[in-house]
Amino acid sequence: MSLSLQPLDVPTAILQRRSIKTFKPDPIPAELLRQLVELTVAAPSSFNLQDWRIILIQDEAQKAALAEACWNQQQVVQAPVSFVFAANGKDGLQDLTAIMESARATGAWNDKTIAYFTQAIPQFTEGLGDKQREYAIKDAMIASAHLVLAAESLGLSTCYMNGWVEDKVKAVIGAADDPDLAIAVVVPVGYAAEPRPNPGRLPLGERVFQERLGVPYEG
Repeated sequence: MSLSLQPLDVPTAILQRRSIKTFKPDPIPAELLRQLVELTVAAPSSFNLQDWRIILIQDEAQKAALAEACWNQQQVVQAPVSFVFAANGKDGLQDLTAIMESARATGAWNDKTIAYFTQAIPQFTEGLGDKQREYAIKDAMIASAHLVLAAESLGLSTCYMNGWVEDKVKAVIGAADDPDLAIAVVVPVGYAAEPRPNPGRLPLGERVFQERLGVPYEG
């Protein structure tokens, strides 16, 4: 694929995207893959913690191992790369210096904000208790949404995968002994081997409501 491809606009990418189950073996050019990674990590996260860990699986042996951890779903083997989104709910308790200094350098946060966040982030994280994992996974899922839409806009296809055994996926990425790391989602990325039609959506009024459940949105 030419890197001069005109990217799709965001609404078109959203409406066009499908979960692709079969991929061509064609590799993704390194420059394009780098662009995809940069667009993925541009995603927002709570307190800008960026508490995801994104592991790109490209080696054939690693792909086979990941496929086995994903109930032998072959899109992992077929796609040239799979993004494994993991998340660490304890990041808010770690050294925050790099995050604070980055925000200071860009002018996004002033000294007062940095002083506040330096105290507030660990307190908030502690206060989450057993919700720490859930909050981190939410951030990783937001980043994965950036990935699939960026990929679609750049002529690539993706497949959200929620079918895997967490302990096995963690073993593949070298995190078997890390109790704080959670697997959020696995996303193979590549060139679609065949199109998939739109399966349709339920009427808005059945899933979208106005102010309270049971009051259909009629827009």
